[in-house]
Amino acid sequence: MNAPRMNVDPDIGRARTLPGSFYSDPREFDLQRERIFARAWHWIPEGVELENGSDYAVPFTILPGFLDEELLLTRSNGDMHCMSNVCTHRGTLVVETSGPRKHLRCRYHGRRFAMDGRFVSMPEFENVEGFPSESDNLPRVAHQTWGPLHFASLNPAFDFEKILAPVRERAGFLDLDRMKLDPRDSRSYDVASHWALYCENYLEGFHIPFVHPDLRRALEVKSYRTELFEYVNLQIGVGKEGEPCFELPAGHPDAGQRIAAYYFWVFPNLMLNFYPWGLSINLVRPLAVDRCRVLFESYVLDPSKRALGAGADLDKVEREDEEVVQMVQKGIRSRLYTSGRYSPTQERGVHHFHRLLARFLA
Repeated sequence: MNAPRMNVDPDIGRARTLPGSFYSDPREFDLQRERIFARAWHWIPEGVELENGSDYAVPFTILPGFLDEELLLTRSNGDMHCMSNVCTHRGTLVVETSGPRKHLRCRYHGRRFAMDGRFVSMPEFENVEGFPSESDNLPRVAHQTWGPLHFASLNPAFDFEKILAPVRERAGFLDLDRMKLDPRDSRSYDVASHWALYCENYLEGFHIPFVHPDLRRALEVKSYRTELFEYVNLQIGVGKEGEPCFELPAGHPDAGQRIAAYYFWVFPNLMLNFYPWGLSINLVRPLAVDRCRVLFESYVLDPSKRALGAGADLDKVEREDEEVVQMVQKGIRSRLYTSGRYSPTQERGVHHFHRLLARFLA
């Protein structure tokens, strides 16, 4: 299938937004799966299960309902491994449920693997020529960790450090290892919109005064700003007087400022939202050309600040965003709509996102 022709001018003052067909054509949706998501880094929510310290295996699926790649995280003797969860004999799943174990064994025909995916043994294969070989090991998958967070990529188009460096520069003073997952605050939302529309809405503070009245009261909207990095961009929310803000260490890039929130977007579909109480993670999972599922998880550092400031009522903010992007999905299918223009002061993050999409799809 040929890629759609998309050309987003690098000059935001001349550029036009993506064509409406990007958000409504199933053929383009299929291209996005292989050319964008199969080459990106993905946060693995299931990685939190490896925190207990024992030898353990966790099966998971990257973007279920879309990418649908069956993978496996293991810990053995303190080392972490990520690999395919598909047996190299006849293709069934090797591990079906999470739990402690010392080795991996396929229950279909008994093929056995070490915890790092290396082939160990197989019954009734004594006379097979050239067996075992490298192809009998479970294929390794690129894997990285940051604090309690795990990330994997099937075929990474860029190094993980390009994600981590800008996040660590601003949020590295926070102790991620002390943050605890709050399962009571884990939820998902089904949204009737293209996954990219949800991301675009996140990538600008332009709509805050019109859509989020509570957030407008917590933030100095005129001081809201965006910084761009290669595969990440950052929106900085400055808090109004009296609102909870970070206690930034000396030497921090924003030392002396009232920073109420750091909103990091990681290409293509991950949001890392740092508040004085901790970290809210949003993952946008594409399901269909006009439908996505947004997963929210909260890692809490200071529970006493949980109900205060810009990070207080995240469910309300989500509902407000959801209503808006669903209206955009309806409108963008119009035969009378082609594309729009960007605000050079307010939509730099959206323009950056569109430039990356056009590059990956080219």
